[in-house]
Amino acid sequence: MKLVKDIELGDPSSNKQNFIGLKLNLLCCRYWLLDLWDCHDMVFPFWRLYWNKNAGGELIHQNKVYTMTPNCLYIIPPFTSFSSHYTKNHRYNDGIHVSGKHLTNDYIEKEYEDNHLIHFFVHFNLGVPFDNVYPGVFKIELTDYLEDRLHYLIERLKIENKDFKLTFNLKLHAFIKESLTNIGPELWKVINMDERVLKVIRYIEINIEQKLSNPKMAEIANMAPNSFARLFKEEMNITIQNFIQNRKMAKACDIFEQTNDSIEEVSFKLGFSDRYHFSRVFKSVIGLTPATYRSGRYT
Repeated sequence: MKLVKDIELGDPSSNKQNFIGLKLNLLCCRYWLLDLWDCHDMVFPFWRLYWNKNAGGELIHQNKVYTMTPNCLYIIPPFTSFSSHYTKNHRYNDGIHVSGKHLTNDYIEKEYEDNHLIHFFVHFNLGVPFDNVYPGVFKIELTDYLEDRLHYLIERLKIENKDFKLTFNLKLHAFIKESLTNIGPELWKVINMDERVLKVIRYIEINIEQKLSNPKMAEIANMAPNSFARLFKEEMNITIQNFIQNRKMAKACDIFEQTNDSIEEVSFKLGFSDRYHFSRVFKSVIGLTPATYRSGRYT
């Protein structure tokens, strides 16, 4: 048998096709009984997908209250500032206060619906540039397809909460991607981003541990610093330095999730001179101290 290498990808057509590279990275997926969900001014560098089986959950973004219902999913892009409540047990008006436990088949869900929020959530990233879309809270009505996938996921999570099989991973990927297709086109303006800005964003991702100056970024884009700064702000709706700061904090969160590195080690990895400066920036961007974030006391 002869291995054919000459025809591009084995495609007999000369018609070039352009696909969008989407890198879905799952961070966590859980099914919980919550009795407390008082979280205020949270800002995280990853996507969040929420669904509650029963009433009582609220999300607040820019003074707008989203009353969560069982027939809808709620999707929150990275770097969106929002708050959450479980209305039947709302105690705190600031800070992050969460109390709950993993829901398994040992629990009869109906017995907990009156005094607990039955809560499914997923945290994930999509990769550059799709983790830098405009902030907001997006309400998605459950279709029959999504409801079927959701039922499978929560039933599996009640059995296995750690070592997921391939089928679960594939169905979770399909569930997230199908959910995202229901968000309006205004969210995805980054697809048509100026190539010079995209080139700089890719450079930032690869060199996130370095000190990244405006002149250096402008040089990569082959533009004058002031002109590039204006272009970047127009394209991304954020200044270049605030974007770099956000991406460094996103990388810090990823390191905290994936390793046991100390706060000092993470701060030096990301080009900070000391942990105190790093901690101040982390708190200003994420809304939590690095130590609180590492503890995982949020959902």
